Amino acid sequence: APGGPGGWGSGWGGPPPAAKPGVIPLRPLGVGEILDGAVSTMRTYWRTVLGISLTVAIFTEVIVVLLQGLVLDDTGSEALNDPDATLSELGDALAETTINSGVVFLISLIGTVLATALLTTVTSRAVLGRPVTTGEAWRDARPQVLKLFGLILLLLLIVAGLVTAGMTPGLLVTATAGGEAGVALTALGFLAGGVVAVWLMVRFSLASPALMLEKQGIKKAMGRSVKLVRGSWWRVFGIQLLATVIANVVASIIVIPFAFLAATLGGDGVGGFLDGTGDLGWTFLVVSGIGSVIGSMITFPITAGVTVLLYIDQRIRREALDLELARAAGTQGPGPQGSGASGAVPGS
Repeated sequence: APGGPGGWGSGWGGPPPAAKPGVIPLRPLGVGEILDGAVSTMRTYWRTVLGISLTVAIFTEVIVVLLQGLVLDDTGSEALNDPDATLSELGDALAETTINSGVVFLISLIGTVLATALLTTVTSRAVLGRPVTTGEAWRDARPQVLKLFGLILLLLLIVAGLVTAGMTPGLLVTATAGGEAGVALTALGFLAGGVVAVWLMVRFSLASPALMLEKQGIKKAMGRSVKLVRGSWWRVFGIQLLATVIANVVASIIVIPFAFLAATLGGDGVGGFLDGTGDLGWTFLVVSGIGSVIGSMITFPITAGVTVLLYIDQRIRREALDLELARAAGTQGPGPQGSGASGAVPGS
């Protein structure tokens, strides 16, 4: 009888497993598989991945330490901790702190762009099980680095513009009429602008791998990201948030002990560090910089890897990229059952 011993379908055990030539199976991925793929890339190709991350982290941190020790003076910011400081002194201290933070942020941004560009190439090759050297990664990424830098700057300007636009009505009310109403309106505008900015940044969050891997321009890469994220905003947001939290926790575990060690070895001790009144001497800058280098060396591959694998996952779900990847890897693809073109979505 059909279905009985030796009957029809008695030997069917479900669809064949998806091909896995590299760090992920070539099918729609679950959250754990995306995170595991990023870690597996770092573990399998650790020489290239950690070499890139360490080189970029050392390069940026040396510049930051030298700027903080030789050029950027933090004495002007002491007025922020002085309750007797005048409004003019507070304004000057705030302006100086903003400039110092902006310079450090720009240097760190350049390092992040370089690491992201190189690690995107490494992760995309790791999906096919193909190793890549640092030199090969740089040759592949170099034509797109300036575009990637422009993309990130554009996204930062969009965020700044949205937050400023949200706060402007409240600031105008505060400047003209003053009172608590203006402050409340400013805070509400800041919150509204922030919410819109987060919504847009998630929609554009896959623009970076689209720009690097598809050799797109900035505008087309942003459009590709919007198309890939459409209908999956909450999933993309959740995975990106989880990866960011994990990366920051790992970085904090490394950086915080180094910061306390730097404060202990410094002249003002831990008390001055906690009070914000400690002097950022060379000992503090060097020791804390070593902690930042180690933290960045580990977090760069996690954040870049998750973004690239999330981009590949969305393309598998929408464009059946798994079939193309299987052919490129020289393996037998899973067929329609495992692709994003079918109704079943394993790993979702």
